Amino acid sequence: MTAPSHPQTRTLHPLVAAFVRFVVCGGGVGLASSGVLVLLNDRIPMAVANALVTVASTVIATELHARVSFRSGRKGWGVHLQSGVTVAVSYAFTTGALFCLYAVRPEPSSLVEQTVYLSASALAGIGRFALLRVVVFADRTPTPDASLSKDAVAIAA
Repeated sequence: MTAPSHPQTRTLHPLVAAFVRFVVCGGGVGLASSGVLVLLNDRIPMAVANALVTVASTVIATELHARVSFRSGRKGWGVHLQSGVTVAVSYAFTTGALFCLYAVRPEPSSLVEQTVYLSASALAGIGRFALLRVVVFADRTPTPDASLSKDAVAIAA
């Protein structure tokens, strides 16, 4: 008689799992922001609404990324400032991509324009994920230098 076999479950690589959480959190905040902009459209000027929603959504997304996406203990305004810089870089990248498109094709179709924008946004998102993971929410606990540990010194002697 053999023991019942249990199907093996495969777990995601931690980097992939963090990226999935990053996309879900960021996408969720992006969708909510879009809804808030629609609600504010008739109440205040769109430029003001967009600025307010961008700041608020960046703060909310940073908190979600810290707690959910990267499960980091880092907190404070420094983290929000660093995250805000990554948002500004992403904005500059997507805007630059559109300016390049308009330089090559002064009147692109909506499909081409959206393809360029969404492609640039995807690349900016991947870059932002990398920066947030490696710089903003990186584990800052110092690792002891193994070359000068007691055991290493004893072995060398």
